[in-house]
Amino acid sequence: MTIAETMIIEATAPTRIDLAGGTIDIWPLYLFHPGAMTVNFAISLRARCRIEARDDARVIIESRDRAARIETSLDRLDHLVAEPQLELASKLVHLFRPRTGFHLTTESESPPGAGLGASSSLAIACIGALNRFVGQRYREDQFIQIAANVETTVIRVPAGVQDYYAALYGGASCLHFRPDGTKRERLELEASALEERLLLCYTGEPHVSGTNNWEIFKTHIDGDAKLFDLFEGIRDSAQQMRRALLANDWEEVRATMRAYYPKRKQLAPNITTPHMDRLVEVALAHGAEAAKVCGAGGGGCIAFLCASGCRERVAQALEEAGAEILSWKFADQGLTVREL
Repeated sequence: MTIAETMIIEATAPTRIDLAGGTIDIWPLYLFHPGAMTVNFAISLRARCRIEARDDARVIIESRDRAARIETSLDRLDHLVAEPQLELASKLVHLFRPRTGFHLTTESESPPGAGLGASSSLAIACIGALNRFVGQRYREDQFIQIAANVETTVIRVPAGVQDYYAALYGGASCLHFRPDGTKRERLELEASALEERLLLCYTGEPHVSGTNNWEIFKTHIDGDAKLFDLFEGIRDSAQQMRRALLANDWEEVRATMRAYYPKRKQLAPNITTPHMDRLVEVALAHGAEAAKVCGAGGGGCIAFLCASGCRERVAQALEEAGAEILSWKFADQGLTVREL
């Protein structure tokens, strides 16, 4: 067997919690709001991609989360561009077009539709693994553009970019959106403070991010004045969040989250569900100080800022109300790729 035929590659990428500036990261919305930015940080719920080379021309793509599997061959890779199952992985394989058979397996530690950017993390992990498998065809700084372009063809609406930065670089980030491009500012934060103060719960209701974001996108492009003003407020909240985090000012973090939450809910009628509203009420009644719907909302996860010493009490109350508390750690490391 050749070296390529014995190759095993594993890649992982973190998901993220977004703190402020969601949806404004979709091109070209941020161009209408000078100073637009998004603040997020990577967490330890990772997406994984494993590629095992084969000594034949078979191509197997498998998702452990979805218990789905497709098989084809190297001479039929063109068909993957329209493969209805496992679209993201299939389209990425079609793009990279390896020259030897392989078995690609994906899985994610994030619940389905959690609003933590898991599909984007999976895209970055798959790109990292496939790029290594085909001999480093692309530079790492090209991964985000590739991921956004391919995922857009999967969800069939414009994709925001914040998730890819968390997945690729890890850590805490402030993304500055400018006419000459997006600049990532690494925020030096105290990870233990984030882990102590923020509680992450999964509502049990999966969301579809493209649906909410597309309706908001269209309304903004159509020139809705009220929505424009809401985006101005979202930009301002992101700027305030950045300043508060850098100053380690948790009173200001709390105030910013509280002010941001109603603005976010006004973007679309289904940003929250009745179940989510009930969970927020329960958490606030048991020591939570503020809430942040993760991602595009409509289900998925909610992050709660908890008062000192109240985290466990809030967690217990949320579990009793039907939510799942997710265990996570701050992830300083982004994409990892290794050969076994």
